[in-house]
Amino acid sequence: MNAGVKVDVAVLEKRDMTFLYRDGDDFVFMDQKTFDQMNISAATVGDAADYMLENCEANVAIHEGNPLYIDLPASVELTITYTEPGLQGDRSSGGTKPATLETGITVQVPLFIKQDEKVLVDTRTGAYLGRAN
Repeated sequence: MNAGVKVDVAVLEKRDMTFLYRDGDDFVFMDQKTFDQMNISAATVGDAADYMLENCEANVAIHEGNPLYIDLPASVELTITYTEPGLQGDRSSGGTKPATLETGITVQVPLFIKQDEKVLVDTRTGAYLGRAN
């Protein structure tokens, strides 16, 4: 840039919001301070939709009233809705198997994990982190 060029400053506001429900292709969020509701498009939510359940908290970046992106916590607790049972002897090996979570996403979990267990999943990479307490 040249020395005399003026640049406008963009004001980015981050709000703590709660995901309430889906309304068609939109996601409805509620501001935790003002209780105002905001519809956010599926395109803006992006891959975060794979880790969101109703009443989950998220940080929403807003510029001039328009949501730009969603930040989720680093990990979320989700329940496994389907996975193949592990076999006797599989517990000591380092193998993995696919498991479908309650949001519909599939992640790789260790062979000893069973259906209906709660697990922690990294929202940035989609990786299994461990069993939830």
